Amino acid sequence: MVQTRKMNESFFVKMQKELTTAGEWIRSRQDEKQALLDEFDQECKRFFFGKISQRALMASVKKANKELQRLDKSIRDGIKRARSVSDREMKLVSAQAPIGYRATISGIVGGKVKKKKTVKRKPAKKKTVKRKAPSKKKPVKKKKKK
Repeated sequence: MVQTRKMNESFFVKMQKELTTAGEWIRSRQDEKQALLDEFDQECKRFFFGKISQRALMASVKKANKELQRLDKSIRDGIKRARSVSDREMKLVSAQAPIGYRATISGIVGGKVKKKKTVKRKPAKKKTVKRKAPSKKKPVKKKKKK
């Protein structure tokens, strides 16, 4: 009896949940970053209206920049994780390409998986660079006048 290819759905669902989690995690870090920027904007306004000193604003700038760098790194890590999960999902889905079968009077024909043709490339020839030895300049002999 002929068996068709079946996808492992539970594994696929698990990867989908992992991808959703990574997306939510990225979004939460983006929300944190927006809140930090809003908070810093309020600090700038307080400085503008003379409520806080320049020294206090400088401390706030240093703290905000450190936190922004941490959040940016965290967002990039989340993006990497989401990309790797997405790549694994694509490999799983791509492996589900259908196998061709045909029904004939004598039975079912087919079931051979066609492999992609690999293009064999010849290795590039390495060019040998011939370097000339530094030529020694010969003194020019002057012709004698007669």
